[in-house]
Amino acid sequence: MTEPGRGPGARPVVTGIGVAAPNGLGTQAYWAATLDGKSGLGRITRFDAERYPVRVAGEVSEFDDTEHVPSRLAVQTDHWSHLGLVAADMALHDAGVKPGDLPEYEMAVVTASSSGGTEFGQREIEKLWSQGPEFVGVYQSIAWFYAATTGQISIRYGMRGPCGVICAEQAGGLDVMAQARRLLRQDASIVVTGGTDASLCPYGLVAQISTGMLSPRDDPERAYLPFDADACGYVPGEGGAMLVVEDEAAARARGARPYGVVAGYGATFDPRAEPGGEPRSNLGRAIALALREARVTPEQVDVVFADALGVPGHDLAEARAIAAVFGPYGVPVTAPKTMTGRLYAGGASLDLATALLSVRDGVIPPTVGVRATAPACELDLVRSAAREGPVRNALVLARGHGGFNAALLVTAA
Repeated sequence: MTEPGRGPGARPVVTGIGVAAPNGLGTQAYWAATLDGKSGLGRITRFDAERYPVRVAGEVSEFDDTEHVPSRLAVQTDHWSHLGLVAADMALHDAGVKPGDLPEYEMAVVTASSSGGTEFGQREIEKLWSQGPEFVGVYQSIAWFYAATTGQISIRYGMRGPCGVICAEQAGGLDVMAQARRLLRQDASIVVTGGTDASLCPYGLVAQISTGMLSPRDDPERAYLPFDADACGYVPGEGGAMLVVEDEAAARARGARPYGVVAGYGATFDPRAEPGGEPRSNLGRAIALALREARVTPEQVDVVFADALGVPGHDLAEARAIAAVFGPYGVPVTAPKTMTGRLYAGGASLDLATALLSVRDGVIPPTVGVRATAPACELDLVRSAAREGPVRNALVLARGHGGFNAALLVTAA
């Protein structure tokens, strides 16, 4: 007999959500702000950014590192890991999971990483500058930091099962959920997964500016406008979400109420664009793979949470991929990340959490700021205000810098 949480027939469900976002710390605060269209974008305050070409970002202003993180951990990590630790704690509490009561080798942790802890790297670079070339710990420290959040969660809660990190930029936030499903089918009974990011320091911002995709506008209300004719790039942000995933039968046996089922997943990779040519995308194939695995038809999808880069060529490629599967204006599309900025490794995890809340409450959150979609983007974009209606199947899309694509479908439990 197959145990709950084991084997190919297990249905993975999300039972806990923890959010640290620029427009709300905690799931309830974030969800209320998102439905109200409350943006967390503003002028950068974490350092003096006046001399930089990008001065607007999404900061988790309500978060106090010294208040939320034990002092012994605070000195070993940075703001990125602090956000992840707090979000994981929220998710475990929300799920009603007490790690001390569970077999330690059946609890797994897999998270997404993108920046690798640039704030910590900033401190190390400053030491390198002040202490001279003989200080070489910066390179080892930055490399180690890619796994810092996973390791700290594992250590803090005694989770000695499989642990891992996936680095696929924005797409990694969905890829880790797929990996969590695999772990549930093997030896894990519960998985903490998701991602956070925090790259709002001089070193981190310069690294992001180098892509040429960030918005240079100073007006937070007009800086990040995906699918808009006036789009000029995206706004960076910090934060993300952590989620608790377990087998549905096991979750219900202990009295947990799932937010939704992780029903389908697809991942593809884009070819390199020709110089001066339009970006070519295999996102549509990732969507088809996710729907096929979930056994859901395009007509049954109630909302698509778009990646929404805010760069015209990339927006057009995504809009065409969506229209190719669902038809022009064939499905409601939303991008609530216009209220938080793009959170890199934390962005898709936050979109996934938002999609699950949308399924739970039967409402689609808005895309703020966009006044009219670009003529070539044939999308039914949910703008200005939330849209009521039953939401049983929600599709989340994510595209990572370098060509990564991921699509994940969640359904009502």
